[in-house]
Amino acid sequence: MDNFVFQNPTKLIFGEGQLQRLSKELSAFGKRVLLVYGGGSIKRNGLYDELMNIFAANDFKVTELAGVEPNPRLSTAKRGADLCKEHHIDVIVAAGGGSVIDCTKLIASAAKYDGDPWDFVIGKERPKEALPFGTILTLTATSSEMNAGSVITNEETQEKYGWGGPLSYPKFSILDPAYTLTVPMDQTVNGIVDTMSHIFEQYFHTTEQAPFQDAICEAALRQVMDIGGKLVQDPNNLELREAMMFAGVWGLNGFLSMGTRGDWGTHDIEHAISAVYDIPHAGGLAILFPHWMKQTYSRNPKRYVQLAVNVFDVDPTGKTDEETAREGIDRLSAFWKQIGAPVSLADYNIDDSKLELIANKAAVNGPLGGYAKLSRDEVLVLLKTCL
Repeated sequence: MDNFVFQNPTKLIFGEGQLQRLSKELSAFGKRVLLVYGGGSIKRNGLYDELMNIFAANDFKVTELAGVEPNPRLSTAKRGADLCKEHHIDVIVAAGGGSVIDCTKLIASAAKYDGDPWDFVIGKERPKEALPFGTILTLTATSSEMNAGSVITNEETQEKYGWGGPLSYPKFSILDPAYTLTVPMDQTVNGIVDTMSHIFEQYFHTTEQAPFQDAICEAALRQVMDIGGKLVQDPNNLELREAMMFAGVWGLNGFLSMGTRGDWGTHDIEHAISAVYDIPHAGGLAILFPHWMKQTYSRNPKRYVQLAVNVFDVDPTGKTDEETAREGIDRLSAFWKQIGAPVSLADYNIDDSKLELIANKAAVNGPLGGYAKLSRDEVLVLLKTCL
């Protein structure tokens, strides 16, 4: 396997009733808090009132930033950074899903920077300091609660990129599955797809001698499918919500990819799609991944045979490698369709009018993907198969 250095400093606080630990965690940083959240789900599920009671009982002074978008925008992060500077914020609390947390990561660094926060996203500058922040997760999907990654959309330029660094790890994350019981079905499905997609991106690597990593990824995929399939049938089952929340953390907290380097080209393409059309990230991945697999199968047929047999229980007896691989891909497509994920760009009313633009944005830095590099023209071919 590849040489690596691994460190994940986030304190994970998992389980029912763990919100009671919030005041102790925050007290290490100060009393002036910026509370960041999205479209109001934390008010509907009661979390907002609980937070306000904790803040009041412990003499925290709270400033709020509401309305973080599902694809968090640069302009929103700038507003958050301005609030931090204006109110001399000591610590930030991100209450929500991956989008809220991703936005908070940029706010935390931008609050200590006098330039344009977009500089961090495009790699023009690296943060030298950042405000501390913690998270309270309400939506299982991205593992942003236990990694340093963040994805931000520049709505003016229609660009969407991932970025991150050592200062972007949450200091702590509180994960109580009870706060996910009210998540709508479409977002529940998106969380299942997103978690699986993160595992796929890490599974498709070119590193030799990584059987342990492969086996963990395969087991994780089987478990997510089992848990996710049951969850969509029984969304009020707290035990299933808890299991899915834990799976989401492991999907992208760094443990699955130690010693390997994954592909991530599909994510780059989806970022370009949702930068132009503002669709749900996981919905775009559900459309792209099966087509990406079919397009890249020939790069390493045995990899796909391994996936088909070990994850999707395909019997390879009497079949060619291609037949076995395609059956595995078809079973993935069938599972995602069964739980209600989109299957084509047409499901979001996307036609071929901007595919050239999307391909250009996806491949703006040249061929993309660590496992199966795709040129701009290959990306365009892939997009056309997704219509």
